[in-house]
Amino acid sequence: VIRRADVEAALAAPAARLAAVPDPHVAPAPAGDGDVIVPLTGVRKVIADKLSRSRREIPEVTIWVDVDATGLLETRAAINAATPDAPVSILALLARICLSGLRRFPQLNSRVDTEAQRIVQSAGVHLGIAAQTDRGLLVPVLRDAQRLTTAELAAELAATTAAARAGSLPPARLTGGTFTLNNYGVFGVDGSTPIINHPEAALLGVGRIVDKPWVVDGQLAVRKVTQLSLTFDHRVCDGGVAGGFLRHVADCVERPALLIAAV
Repeated sequence: VIRRADVEAALAAPAARLAAVPDPHVAPAPAGDGDVIVPLTGVRKVIADKLSRSRREIPEVTIWVDVDATGLLETRAAINAATPDAPVSILALLARICLSGLRRFPQLNSRVDTEAQRIVQSAGVHLGIAAQTDRGLLVPVLRDAQRLTTAELAAELAATTAAARAGSLPPARLTGGTFTLNNYGVFGVDGSTPIINHPEAALLGVGRIVDKPWVVDGQLAVRKVTQLSLTFDHRVCDGGVAGGFLRHVADCVERPALLIAAV
């Protein structure tokens, strides 16, 4: 119960109220002996600024699904057995599947122009690939990735990520992406809720592929299972589009023949 006397007492004590509000001019505690100081400069500052802007401006949502990747691994093995001189990686096959999904759901291949109050849907898919390097997280871009064959995707991905880790990519190759593919499974983790690479509208994350019990035709079996997560900008689409894209990707991972039917 709040009484009149309580309100009057609170009004009569402005100093106490002000003391409870943090003073923005009060300096943080100084660094102590033995503390490690890492200057927020260079690439680290660019990464921090971009991620902070993304989280500040984009109303993002993450959805996910577990999938049986056994068929995808078998398809990769068959391709590589047929073309041993031009091996295809799992990442290249996932990129191919993403391109198929973006063809069906182009809303996710967009950016929001806040100044002009409009959504810009890109004609080409400039595919960003998140790559961990000694300089930090970089996202090199494969421009017009939809024009590449699966073999060309595999070759470009290998060359681009190697150049990113070597620090030999020009700045132009690190900007202008329209959709990002992030394979965080290489770190041995199952899932993530990654931050969208501003100003893009969506990012597909892939967890590690591990043996798990899975029901196949009513029978329990051990299968190669991974988790897919899609983080998207809720301004460019609603859950139906995002769910449709993720379900298409999941279906193609589980049954790669669907990918052939869609291209």
